[in-house]
Amino acid sequence: MRLLFTLSAIVLSTLPAWAMPLPKATGPVVLTVTGAIDNVDENGKAEFDMAMLEALEQKETTSLTPWYDGEMTFRGPLATALLNCVGAHGQTVHVTAINDYSADIPIADLIDNPVIFATHLNGDQMSVRDKGPIFVIYPFDEHPELYNESYFGKSVWQVVSIDIR
Repeated sequence: MRLLFTLSAIVLSTLPAWAMPLPKATGPVVLTVTGAIDNVDENGKAEFDMAMLEALEQKETTSLTPWYDGEMTFRGPLATALLNCVGAHGQTVHVTAINDYSADIPIADLIDNPVIFATHLNGDQMSVRDKGPIFVIYPFDEHPELYNESYFGKSVWQVVSIDIR
């Protein structure tokens, strides 16, 4: 019996993190992730409140962008941290804004560059007025070759949903 218990404990402890259900958001939901994901909540999708996003690995970047005058500092979870959290296994991230604007971002973009889902601008939580609650920010300061129309079009602001395809 002890051997059976020990073997069961070993098997359970070696299961990948995606086998665990995502906790339910306790605050207002600011992001819903659907599609090719393994880690879902009781509603069959991954819903995040701001605290859940802030618990993911964060990155801060200061950069010039075409949307603001002067350098701005953005902070938020790394896109790869969010993808890992939900157990994403697609090729494309379809990002949709409040106004239904959307863009397809190859997952390779997010892996090759430290893209963030910015939730803070210059230290303050981003409001809808400031392009929040979430703004896809490429590391334009670290990779100046990304500073072009192709990547500007993928830098969706006022993001509310992501579908992994």
